[in-house]
Amino acid sequence: MIAAEALAAGLDTPTLCELAGWPRNADARDIRDAFEQALAESGVRLPDRGLARRHALRRMAARLIDGEITPADLATDDWWETDVETPAERSLVALIPQCDCCIEYTLGLDQQT
Repeated sequence: MIAAEALAAGLDTPTLCELAGWPRNADARDIRDAFEQALAESGVRLPDRGLARRHALRRMAARLIDGEITPADLATDDWWETDVETPAERSLVALIPQCDCCIEYTLGLDQQT
């Protein structure tokens, strides 16, 4: 769907056209490779892993504030290992439990405080 939406928005590359016609159950690795190829054909570079993680961390923080996810959802990934650069990012990462077993302990302390 992302490929079809990109085409509808005016981004047009041979690989993107091909990708838009792929079935929903296509192999995820093949989809990723084709999507990266389509971006390269368009002159769009993917961010490095660290920058991508920081953007994802910020999106997750916004979803937490909007009530779309719970504090327990923060422990579903290794967010606490994310390389941060700003004080706001550092503060958020410091609050994220490092594992599922720490959630009850951490959230219990937060509720008492």
